[in-house]
Amino acid sequence: MSEIRLLIDEDAMDHRLVGALRARGVDVTTAGELGTTGFSDEEQLIIANQQQRVFYTFNVGDFCQLHSLYMAEKITHSGIIISSQDYSIGEQMRRILKLMATKSAQDMGNQLVFLSAYLGE
Repeated sequence: MSEIRLLIDEDAMDHRLVGALRARGVDVTTAGELGTTGFSDEEQLIIANQQQRVFYTFNVGDFCQLHSLYMAEKITHSGIIISSQDYSIGEQMRRILKLMATKSAQDMGNQLVFLSAYLGE
């Protein structure tokens, strides 16, 4: 069972969140670090899949649609986590860690997960 590796979308990439996750041993990269800011949502999801990373975003509308399209066309992806912009950096980190404690990278395959389902502790 392998651990979730994250790719954080440009709308969600906050250096404080990335630093906090890395300090806790999470393998995380961002669209900025990869030089993919400005790429389309589908291009970002393809890159995440190629790197076997779960995609983390605030963009609920576009990624719910993209996930539905992928499922209808039987296209696989490594998983999508959608978070609320209303969560503090600490709350996002706690919820991500809670999700990672309960799901493996394999569990996340082809899944769209809302971070609201994971209460930080």
